[in-house]
Amino acid sequence: MRRPRVLVVGAGLAGTATAIRLLRFARRPLEVVLLERRHDYRYAGVAYHRDGNPWDHVFNIQAGRMSAFREAVNDFVSWANHEADRTGWPAPWTDFTFVEHGPAPRRIYHDYLGDRIMQARLEAYPDVTLVEAEGEAVDLDVRADHVDASIRQPSGEITTLAADHVILATGLELKQPAFAAGVLGHDAFIRHPYSTDGVRRLEATPADATVLIVGTVLSAYDSVALLLRQGHTGTVYLVSKSGATPRTYPDDHEHGVVDLPAPATLFAPYRDRPEFLARLRAEWDAARAAVTREHPDMDQRIVTERVAKAWEPYLPRAIEQIPTDELRALLNEFSTQVATLRVGAVPYTTAIVERAMSADHGSVEVVVGRIERVRPAGSGRLDVVVGSRVIQADLVVCNFGRETDYTVVNSPLWTNLVANRLVTPHRRTGRGIEIDRHGTPLRPDGEPVEMLSAIGVMREGDEIIRNGRTGAFAFNLAAIKNHSIVVAAHVIDRLEPPGSARQAAAEHQRSFTTHSAFEQAVSMEVKRLATPSRAERQRLDARLGSHLRSTHRCQAVPADGRCALMVAAVNQAAVQRLTDVSVTPRQLRRQLGIQDAEGT
Repeated sequence: MRRPRVLVVGAGLAGTATAIRLLRFARRPLEVVLLERRHDYRYAGVAYHRDGNPWDHVFNIQAGRMSAFREAVNDFVSWANHEADRTGWPAPWTDFTFVEHGPAPRRIYHDYLGDRIMQARLEAYPDVTLVEAEGEAVDLDVRADHVDASIRQPSGEITTLAADHVILATGLELKQPAFAAGVLGHDAFIRHPYSTDGVRRLEATPADATVLIVGTVLSAYDSVALLLRQGHTGTVYLVSKSGATPRTYPDDHEHGVVDLPAPATLFAPYRDRPEFLARLRAEWDAARAAVTREHPDMDQRIVTERVAKAWEPYLPRAIEQIPTDELRALLNEFSTQVATLRVGAVPYTTAIVERAMSADHGSVEVVVGRIERVRPAGSGRLDVVVGSRVIQADLVVCNFGRETDYTVVNSPLWTNLVANRLVTPHRRTGRGIEIDRHGTPLRPDGEPVEMLSAIGVMREGDEIIRNGRTGAFAFNLAAIKNHSIVVAAHVIDRLEPPGSARQAAAEHQRSFTTHSAFEQAVSMEVKRLATPSRAERQRLDARLGSHLRSTHRCQAVPADGRCALMVAAVNQAAVQRLTDVSVTPRQLRRQLGIQDAEGT
């Protein structure tokens, strides 16, 4: 029998994380093809590739929150301290001891993900293999029983790869800044600050140059911090419509979840924007006061993060009341402010910028306003028109973000997917595409394209509507951890006999003689999904098989027919528990009984 093949399009964080889960979850023969168009983006993507991230670019959140696995809280810190090859690392990182609350350079995440996928490859079941391929997927032809992927090779040749399932993990789509259309090729304009060329030009900027950075949040802070660490003394302007800047996490910050009552007035019918915003501010102020009152030892800098997290379960109901046009307008107007309320940054990044913003060291100025136009100013400089103000700069750095509207994305693959009605731009938010709860894209008529899955940024609109996750939390590492589990489990369910068992699986929970028997089975399956060790997975498989044979007379795991459906029911419940976002990863480990592996 032919071995099924899964094509993962994109080998950045989302694609690599999903490939790891596929290699771990598969019990039967499977070929995972991990396709990447740029060699330097493999295991890294834009966010973590080495050439775009100097050593002083650190994660905005603490190192202890950077594990690729929710069930293995300390995995990244442990790897950085005990497994990472530090050959070529500069001071201070070469002798640095990484701690849960401290910083870590973004560029080493490339090595971390590379090591973890190699581990998954070695620990996969027999005949479960990983193929790493180069090229750009430019089109998909969904047939009756497979998908033909058209792939542009590095040579320019177009080849076809047949796959039983395709996972779209293409990452951020670039947004073109209309205000700078006439200067994109200008020597004083950096369009891609995380590119090799962008970093090189920032590092070569004269110390006394006047620099204007488009944006005031984390990506802008990366650029200005890079300049300041190399002794920049000239004025740096940070410009955005909101003027919102990131909060600094306390030195001992730890992610947490608090309980708050539902913001009930937000469920009332929507009248108009001023009235809704007034209700929102009143509920927000009351929630902040409640957290401060009930948690008097909590640092005030993280109260907004706690409130935003606590509100996530309630936001889908509140969003239902908002008309589509108004919802889109609110998201466009307040997305930056929401991002700064939901996530902060470590002092390593913010302290140097905040010091330069102070009255004593005022070389950095935040300018609030809309950039109307960037135009040549003579002598190699650029004029930036911000409202009625014109700022002349020696260098303009454009942190102008991503394209959220998939009707206008500028890539052959997504253009063809939309044109061929294989995906539908998200109707309510205009951000990303329509998917079902398993990450399956939906056609315009609502029909799922069963041989496709989506993971990462293109799920932003669905995350907002379905889960209340706003800002970057709709597609950041925390979201991708869960996406990778759900998508990988769903794909395995489709491809392993008897196939597509998940729809009937829930019915077979009742096949268990007792609730306790079902819970025991789910506990075993949770631990199987969570372990990187093949030997341990095989041991847990054997235990689950013995459990089912003793209570339900099943002959093997997995098996055809009724027993396979029972295994699918157990797997479905295990996936739901492993992706529970109502608790922190550390709390999750405790409630799932998998804390002993890390001693936490």
